[in-house]
Amino acid sequence: MTASLSDAPHAGHPPSESPHVKPQADHADTARTIVQRIADLRAWLFLAALIVGFEIWSRSSFGGTFILNSFNIQSIAIFAVAPLLLATGQTFVIISGGIDLSMGFVMGLAAVVAAHAINWATPGMGLPMAVLFGTLVAVAAAAIPGAVNGLLISRLRVPPFIGTLGMFGVARGVAFLLANGTTVPIKNTVFAAIGNGRIFSVPYIVIITAIFVLVMHYLLSQTRFGQHNYAIGANVQAARRSGIDIKWHLLRLYILSAACAGLAGVVYSARFNAGAAQAGEPLLLDCVAAVVIGGASLFGGSGTILGTVAGAFVIAVIQYGLVFVNVEPFWQFISVGVVIIISVLIDQAQRRFSGGRIDE
Repeated sequence: MTASLSDAPHAGHPPSESPHVKPQADHADTARTIVQRIADLRAWLFLAALIVGFEIWSRSSFGGTFILNSFNIQSIAIFAVAPLLLATGQTFVIISGGIDLSMGFVMGLAAVVAAHAINWATPGMGLPMAVLFGTLVAVAAAAIPGAVNGLLISRLRVPPFIGTLGMFGVARGVAFLLANGTTVPIKNTVFAAIGNGRIFSVPYIVIITAIFVLVMHYLLSQTRFGQHNYAIGANVQAARRSGIDIKWHLLRLYILSAACAGLAGVVYSARFNAGAAQAGEPLLLDCVAAVVIGGASLFGGSGTILGTVAGAFVIAVIQYGLVFVNVEPFWQFISVGVVIIISVLIDQAQRRFSGGRIDE
C-alpha cells in the first residue's frame, strides 16, 4: 500500500510537535524559574517587609525610628544569636528529613556544664584557659545526647520525632539535677566580658555567631557531608543505592546538631554570666520556625544556612519589634506560630507548582 502525501509529516516540524508547543513550554519554564527564585528569597523579602512595617508603625505612633538606631540593631542581633545557633544545627537535621526536639534542653545542659566547668577550672588554670576548658567540656557534654539520638535513629530505626523527644526529657532532667534546680553563677570576668563586651560597637557574641554560621554554611554547601545530607533528605533509598553510608551520616548529623546546641548554651552562659537548665526551653519553637521560614522543607531535601539566618532575624524582629511598639509579649507566640503555618503552606504550594509530590 502506498502512503498518501497527507500521511507524511509536514516539512520542518516533527510529527508529534506543533509549532506553538516550544514557545509555550519556554514561557512555562520561565514562569517556574521566576516563582522559584521568589520563593527562595521569601524569608529575606518578608524580613524587609517586617522592618518597613515596624518602622512605619514606630514613626506614626511614637515619633521614633525602629531600625535606623544602632541600639535597636544590636538588640535585634543579640536576640537572634541563640535561636540562630540552634537553628543552624536544626537546618542540617531538617534537610535530611528528620527533626531534633531535644535541642532546647541540650542547650540548657551545656549551659550548666559550662558554668560548673569554668568555676572549677578558674582557680587552677587562670581566667582565659578556664573559659576555653569550660567551652570544650560543655560542647563535648552536649555531643553525648546527640550521639545517643544518632544511634537510636540510625541503628535502632527509632523515628526522629520519638527519639529526640525522649532525649528532650533525659537532657532536661540531667540539666536540672546538675544545676540543683537553680541557676549556677559563673565567677570568671573574662567569660562575662566575652558575653557582654563589644568591639567597634559589635557584640562579641554576634561576631562569634557570624563566624560559626559561615563555617556551617561552607560545610552544608561546599562539602561532601553537605551534599550527602541533601541526597538523604531528597530520597534516602536513592542515596543508599549511590553508596552513601546512611547510618554513619545520621550519627554524625545528630552529634553536629547537639554540638550547635552546646555552643548556644555556652553563649547563653556568657551573656547572662550563669548557667540555667531552662536556657533553651523557649527556643525550640524559634529554631524550628527559623529553619522553616528560611525556606527549608519539612519533607527534607531543601534548605540553606543563609535562609535560616533570614528566618532567625524574622523571628528576632517580630519579638523585639512587638516589644518596641508596646504590644503585649504574648502576641509573639501567636505571630511566630502564624508565620510557621504560612511558611509551610508556601512550601507545599511551591512543591506542587514545581511538580513535587505532596501526599494527599
